[in-house]
Amino acid sequence: MSLRLVMINPETLGAPRGFSHGVLAPAGSRLLFVAGQVGWDREQRLAPGGFVPQFERALENIRTVVESAGGRVEEICRLTIYVTDKRLYEDELSAVGEAYRRVVGRHYPAMALVEVAGLLEPGALVEIEATAALAPAVPDIAAARDPAAIAAIAAIAANPEPGARG
Repeated sequence: MSLRLVMINPETLGAPRGFSHGVLAPAGSRLLFVAGQVGWDREQRLAPGGFVPQFERALENIRTVVESAGGRVEEICRLTIYVTDKRLYEDELSAVGEAYRRVVGRHYPAMALVEVAGLLEPGALVEIEATAALAPAVPDIAAARDPAAIAAIAAIAANPEPGARG
């Protein structure tokens, strides 16, 4: 099932570049909250090469979580990007944009960039968290790759209305 997010960009706010002012998800969407992801691999080694490789890897990690839940990057409706030095982001904006498009394509959800004094992981320059609005239908278990996601999907399918009274 395809989910159609509606990008809300009022003319009075000016045309956004690389983000949307707001994103409206259809009623019945399942919300997936993705914890902050830093630019590391499965062995928790940060991507070498500085800000852009860490940024790209963090986005890849977001994509992995969304896809593991049976979703697609086009269903991401919000990204919050935490950086330890916004000048690194600004100075490499073109390369950041290229890395973004390699991972997410030309889908631009609502975004915020926040400069912070530091991140929990030593050496991390960027951390990204996301919210995705997944299709309301229970996804195909075959589409999910993570054992925990498969178990959660099976539980939802077995009991689609946990709060319902009979």
